[in-house]
Amino acid sequence: MKLEATQLHAVKKITPPTIFEDFRGSHIEFYNRELYRKAGVEIDFIQDDIATSTRHVLRGLHGDEKTWKLVTCLYGKFYLVVLDMDPASPTYKKWEGFTLSDTNHQQILIPPKHANGHLVLSDTAIFCYKQSTFYDRASQFTISWNDPAYKIWWPIKSPILSRRDDGTV
Repeated sequence: MKLEATQLHAVKKITPPTIFEDFRGSHIEFYNRELYRKAGVEIDFIQDDIATSTRHVLRGLHGDEKTWKLVTCLYGKFYLVVLDMDPASPTYKKWEGFTLSDTNHQQILIPPKHANGHLVLSDTAIFCYKQSTFYDRASQFTISWNDPAYKIWWPIKSPILSRRDDGTV
């Protein structure tokens, strides 16, 4: 297992503890509470969620005040953006982009008060995340994916958006 700092305060990039590949395929241990805790990730994850999307779908940017997320790409490839919305953070209002895929096996640990969104780069992608709280839509904040205040770079200019994410709801 490898735990790396990113440009954003408290956001970590993780290489899972076991990645095994041979002629039969692969075996990846995406989470092992004991190993993660030994590495300093002492978060009690209580809910797992999976989202499947097609090319050019952009989901987010969403976050809340209390939830830690551990994000993984199970299938395909997507571009993940994390935006620091914690006023107490030294990287407040800064963002960083990560490419996650079923071949690089990277994970991103996202703290509370950070928004995240992802844009699918492959024909289909499966986005998986562990959460430290139960999903509560009412407590979430949404930031426009193209808000000029943050100058976030996305690989495409016209993504496929939900009504929530295009600002019509």
